[in-house]
Amino acid sequence: MEKNGNKSGENSEDEYVRIRLPNRKEGEMFAVADQLVGGSRVKVVCEDGKSRMGRIRGRIKKRKWIRSGNLLIVRPWDFQDDKADIIYCYTPTQASNLARRHKIPDSINVF
Repeated sequence: MEKNGNKSGENSEDEYVRIRLPNRKEGEMFAVADQLVGGSRVKVVCEDGKSRMGRIRGRIKKRKWIRSGNLLIVRPWDFQDDKADIIYCYTPTQASNLARRHKIPDSINVF
């Protein structure tokens, strides 16, 4: 019987999990949650410098809490540039890991 609590027998320090990055071909980009508006809407500041109204998709709405200051992946709408869909929300650990690896643009890097 192991005493460290790992059931799988693997060392948790050696574990590496891939972190999702924005798909530039699809138009996705990094953004930071600025203000929670309500009604599953969040005001976000995108890496291109624009402030957009982000809509939390149903899949994320049920699973993750989005707070002000969170790092997000958004996809701006084609027909209305001041709105965007929130595709993914990073945990604080994932965001600091991306900042250390210099994956986040300097325009929104607050981590």
